Amino acid sequence: MLFYRAAADVSRPTLTHTAGIIRRHRKTIGTPWLRLNPGQQALLVLAYLRKGETFAETAAGFGVSAATTWRYVEETVRLLSTRSPTRPDPAHGQEERTALPGPGRHAHPHQPRGPTGPPTQPNTAPTA
Repeated sequence: MLFYRAAADVSRPTLTHTAGIIRRHRKTIGTPWLRLNPGQQALLVLAYLRKGETFAETAAGFGVSAATTWRYVEETVRLLSTRSPTRPDPAHGQEERTALPGPGRHAHPHQPRGPTGPPTQPNTAPTA
């Protein structure tokens, strides 16, 4: 049984499905032991997406760093997006079916883009 120290309304089938995708991916690429098992990684990502906490807040609940949380979220969202169905893009008048945008790609070319790297800690060094 997996626990998270806050209320996150996530269904068991969603958690099981996501953990299975992560597990198969790790087996395929031969990933060595990681800090969290696939079930914990799935719970971390789903809690992050559901609750809208920062990487640091989510990381604290799982005992990992904010950078590890960012990496797990990026990896899992990429894995899930490759399994997503396709749909036409009426904004561009496309009749054929195109893949949904994945991480780093945007549905609209003028859509603002956020930071692409892991979260960084603000510089707290005193200035003279």
